[in-house]
Amino acid sequence: MIHPIIDELEKQYAGKLKCYKVSTDESASVATRYGIRSIPTVILFKDGEKKEAVIGAVPKSTLTTSIEKFL
Repeated sequence: MIHPIIDELEKQYAGKLKCYKVSTDESASVATRYGIRSIPTVILFKDGEKKEAVIGAVPKSTLTTSIEKFL
């Protein structure tokens, strides 16, 4: 559901951010480490530090607003 939006944001912010998709089924330790309990969850990091988590299928505008706070 959210993959196309992430792909759009990756192109929109090329050179400013990197997007990674992780399967919590294949990487359960990542889900545990960051407390992911709902899918989809988008976690924003800056300088390797978790800054914000956006939980659920949200509109592109919501993700853009979150991203803009940390650029």
